Amino acid sequence: MLLAVVSALAVSAGAVWVAGPALAAGPSATFVKTSDWGSGWEGKYTVTNGGATALSSWAVAFTLPSGSSVGSFWDADMTRSGQRFTFRNRSWNGSLAPGASVSFGFIATGSGSPADCTLNGAACGGGTPPTTPPPTTPPPTTPPPTTPPPTTPPPTTPPPNSGLPKRALIGYLHSSFANGSGYVRMADVPASWDIINLAFGEPTSVTSGDIRFQLCPVAECPNVETEAQFIAAIRAKQQQGKKVLISIGGQNGQVQLTTTAARDRFVSSVAAIIDRYGLDGLDIDFEGHSLSLNTGDTDFKNPTTPVIVNLISAVRSLKQRYGSRFILTMAPETFFVQLGYQYYGSGPWGGQDPRAGAYLPVIHALRNDITVLHVQDYNSGPIMGLDNQYHTMGGALFHIAMTDMLLAGFPVAGNTNNVFPPLREDQVAFGTPSSTSAGNGYTAPAAVQQAVTCLVRGTNCAGYTPRSGTNPNFRGLMTWSINWDRYYGWEFQNSHRPFLNGLS
Repeated sequence: MLLAVVSALAVSAGAVWVAGPALAAGPSATFVKTSDWGSGWEGKYTVTNGGATALSSWAVAFTLPSGSSVGSFWDADMTRSGQRFTFRNRSWNGSLAPGASVSFGFIATGSGSPADCTLNGAACGGGTPPTTPPPTTPPPTTPPPTTPPPTTPPPTTPPPNSGLPKRALIGYLHSSFANGSGYVRMADVPASWDIINLAFGEPTSVTSGDIRFQLCPVAECPNVETEAQFIAAIRAKQQQGKKVLISIGGQNGQVQLTTTAARDRFVSSVAAIIDRYGLDGLDIDFEGHSLSLNTGDTDFKNPTTPVIVNLISAVRSLKQRYGSRFILTMAPETFFVQLGYQYYGSGPWGGQDPRAGAYLPVIHALRNDITVLHVQDYNSGPIMGLDNQYHTMGGALFHIAMTDMLLAGFPVAGNTNNVFPPLREDQVAFGTPSSTSAGNGYTAPAAVQQAVTCLVRGTNCAGYTPRSGTNPNFRGLMTWSINWDRYYGWEFQNSHRPFLNGLS
């Protein structure tokens, strides 16, 4: 986020902070660069109402030097006149009571920083508008830095305590359908499960952004509880410290936020589900053709494809709405993440599958907000690991190699100047089917535990050398699904809950 007047630079924990004027007794807008990779950066402005009366709307304007521009943005609307960029509030975040604040962010290209910032026509620090107009001629041209992006992220700052145990067991609950495994009431979900993802919220149409969720019909699930009983059971789980999320998408729920209208409807409809059931957050389980990259969209740090940009913006809006207590998880398939090591989108010359690696810009943009990323290490073809060997699902080695990529980071499409930075250990888990009927790639409990032990301790790694080293804060395991685990006598839960509890 961007501060109005650039006076000093300080680097702390990998983030670049741009100092601005002290808070005035009136509305102000302050800026920070939350990350900087040389050829571009991510910025955030925070608008604060330091006055005594409510603020009904806001507009932040600033100038970027020639050679710099704004790509994707979120939580505001943007207009541009030359190098002057103006961000105005959305319909839901314009009203600010005295002392309240709101933020918006954006991705910028080039090496410049904003200047001549105004908030509603006055200086962003709360004074008068700048007397010097924006320059009408560009500053002397300076080639952008050629230094490659860092191989580690601007390290993500650990979020407030999520309330999760050090090792989490995460499972999907078929709440809206039976799927042959039988319906499991919320009250009957064992206490072993730390995150319960409700499957699924689905759109009214692929591009509507209008997400709906309802309990399984009685005709399909004769033992389904009433909505009141369902909500009461959720509260009981939460009192035990469990987190209950709405999972959006799944195999059949294709979601394409192609327009800003669809994005806004996504935010409002998902919020309505969260509010109705009192949920703890959101799980993104976009599969199939929900995410793909437009031709020419080749930089995961600066996405331009609407379905990508709008999803990032929507999730940021939900995070801002619910604050630090909001739990965000994601369950992408390997095709959308690890395949990005070899292929990204349709490629520089076209012809590749545009879905390859398409989750990477979403994960990267939201890396400070993600609670747990648990890639589906199942229903996958062979994927190349950091050892440049192809690995196939169903054994410990696949889980080790795929998860190591997230913990170590990797060059996207083989470009060592365009590295996807690693995630924090506590943000990473992996997913595996709970039984042979739950999905292709079932892995026996002993092999799953071998993989976790390797990732945590660096031992018994099936001949693979983890590039990430040891990961003592590795978060845990996800499975599809709680229902299938019950159907098969709770093998997954009974094997892995004690194992995770005993892993130092």
